[in-house]
Amino acid sequence: MGKLKVDIERTPDSPIENHSVEIVERKGLGHPDYMSDSIAEEFSKSLANYYLEKTGRVLHYNVDKLEIIGGAAEPEWNGGRIISYPSVLFSGRATDRYNEERIPVREIAIESAKRWIKRNIRFLDPDKMNYLFETKKGAVNLSDAFDRKTSVPRANDTSFGAGYAPLSETENLVFSIERFLNSREFKDSHPFSGEDVKVMGLRLGKRITITVANAIIDRFVSSADDYAEKKAVLKEAINGYVSKGKSSGREISTAINGMDDTARGKDGCYLTVSGSSVEHGDDGAVGRGNRVNGLITPGRVMSLEATAGKNPINHVGKLYNVLAFRIADSIFKKTGEECSAIVLGRIGEPINEPLAVSIKLYKDTIKRETIEDIATSEVNKVTEISDGFIKGDIAVC
Repeated sequence: MGKLKVDIERTPDSPIENHSVEIVERKGLGHPDYMSDSIAEEFSKSLANYYLEKTGRVLHYNVDKLEIIGGAAEPEWNGGRIISYPSVLFSGRATDRYNEERIPVREIAIESAKRWIKRNIRFLDPDKMNYLFETKKGAVNLSDAFDRKTSVPRANDTSFGAGYAPLSETENLVFSIERFLNSREFKDSHPFSGEDVKVMGLRLGKRITITVANAIIDRFVSSADDYAEKKAVLKEAINGYVSKGKSSGREISTAINGMDDTARGKDGCYLTVSGSSVEHGDDGAVGRGNRVNGLITPGRVMSLEATAGKNPINHVGKLYNVLAFRIADSIFKKTGEECSAIVLGRIGEPINEPLAVSIKLYKDTIKRETIEDIATSEVNKVTEISDGFIKGDIAVC
């Protein structure tokens, strides 16, 4: 492949930090949508590695159509119970035979889900979950395209990825607060804090408002007064974390669990048995959560393509979302300029030959050759992204 054809233009917009309004969201570890993405990707990674071990290559699959159906629970002071456990619905497509030998796709799906839940959600028993398996064989034409012997895989969809760099102050803040609250160290010192954490950031001019929803685990709480005290501890911890990293001089305020009404007792509190709202009717689905940079950012370029569970070898809807962020990040690191990137692939074309690469910059002082060289270099390394997904080195949410 020669030098990539890149469309470069100066955007009429202004850098995100100059916008008067910025909204940023992150759904955290125990949020049902985050769980759906993560379990689908765990299934995908497990399938890819099984195929590699048994056949020497990754076979055709796309298991990105996964849902979690919420259960029912009765939280109580000092510990309640889950009445009916949530269900994981596996669908999508996967190769289930190779040279007439059965591939245990169902077993791989269930074991990967149990493994992820056990590793990440402390008080949700994976062995009591319900697992509904509806994954079928792949479409003939897509399986055939996947099996063709080519030096570079051919795209199995017409799709685009979008990315930008760098993260704004608000974006960094929202991302890091959730990671702080869901860190192993924080859970060890605050075991009552559940994994279902959602952080919403709003910046209006120079004022940032952070709204946090954090499920509280009932076995660690004895009364409404105790709940209020533990909620105050959480808010103090968030404020301490925010003030510790504050550098811009912007005013930052925080709020947590805004629906609480402790006068109503346990029914007026965000109280859970497991630490996730998935226990009592809150459902989740792949693609409804964070983008591949871990955020939901309506003020930025963004693809609605679900990345989790897609085949990492030739699905450009997966590969190009990571690729777009890598192109933008490389341009920023080289030039110091904020930028965005969109990469479009067309079905049947080599994945290292996208149909279009669009770069938008806020200044027109950077040499075109510099941008083209950076984009070409990153596109030529697209198969490294495949390896990163298979090894589990690249996060999807």
